Amino acid sequence: MGQVRSPRGKDGALQYGVSVQRLAIDTNALYVSKAGVARYVRNLLAGLRRLPPGTLDLTELAWPVENFDYRQPMRAAKTFFREIIWSRLQAPRELVRRNIDLLHSPALPLVSPPATIRHVVTLHDLALLRHPERYRRWSRIMGPRHLNRLVRAQRLICVSRFTADEAMELLGLPAASLCVVHEGGDHLPPPVAPDFVVPGEFLLFVGSLEPGKNLELLRQAYAVARAAGKHLPPLLIVGARWPAVAREGAPPADWRYLGHLPDAVLAWLYRRAIALVFPSKYEGFGLPLVEAMQAGCPVICSRVASLPEIGGEAVRWCEATPAAYAEAMRELASDSAQRDAWIARGKLQAAPFTWERCARETAEIYRGL
Repeated sequence: MGQVRSPRGKDGALQYGVSVQRLAIDTNALYVSKAGVARYVRNLLAGLRRLPPGTLDLTELAWPVENFDYRQPMRAAKTFFREIIWSRLQAPRELVRRNIDLLHSPALPLVSPPATIRHVVTLHDLALLRHPERYRRWSRIMGPRHLNRLVRAQRLICVSRFTADEAMELLGLPAASLCVVHEGGDHLPPPVAPDFVVPGEFLLFVGSLEPGKNLELLRQAYAVARAAGKHLPPLLIVGARWPAVAREGAPPADWRYLGHLPDAVLAWLYRRAIALVFPSKYEGFGLPLVEAMQAGCPVICSRVASLPEIGGEAVRWCEATPAAYAEAMRELASDSAQRDAWIARGKLQAAPFTWERCARETAEIYRGL
């Protein structure tokens, strides 16, 4: 398929030190999502700002109006203005007014910059093409238009080699235009105990709650365990509960939906959970895996999409069946020595995934343009 670019030199060291004069980063994701893409934008910005003084002249580009509420018609009206009016009319003029040399779109590109401005785009995954059923109608309509802009970008940053392979296979993009830069996982603050009661032992799920995250498989796994007379610890679920998940039926009595939590509380849960259970069907990177491993939490998941690339041999892999997940959860809940072994492997595997490295490699891509 061709050789995907690396932001490192032939000796493996970063070719670092010269950069663009004026860089704009599209930060709209911070105002419309609390999921993984927003985490990426927030932590990449922080990493870039920690680079040596004078490295980058960085500015944010966004329509800074929050749109987290799902109530209509206001949500639709804000989305329409951001993606149709602001992105097409106001944003290009703002780029010219600020004399921007390079625009980085760290999510699907809303803005097509003028031809004089270089464009870098981060591609997280191609779930829109692989699993369109996971998306609302508006996203299914507008998503392909955003994907078409990828062809015009000078560089495409892929958050995993899996995503780079998908870009070549599904979009026909040349390997020469792609760079793989993994995300980081060291952004969680010191842990803070929650203000709610937590069971003495529990399993943990973290992620945006939509059908692709596959909570239904865990529901079936708990049913399999109950039918066999085997006890599984309670499951704590961190993430906003979408209506599509609610339609899957009543959860087991010992499941607790905690909603969106502060990162400090999430760090506390990672450190005390028996394991992170992550049965997702498709991931472009798999940020909860890295967060969990760095926090000392074992991980149970299946060999799908990017997860083998990120988890290596430090994850308790199992088949994507209810029986396999039930057995894996029971094993780790009953065997502390096995848990300790997975914790040690996970910390080694996750150690290279830092936002400092991500920022430096991203800055090197800017420099190359």
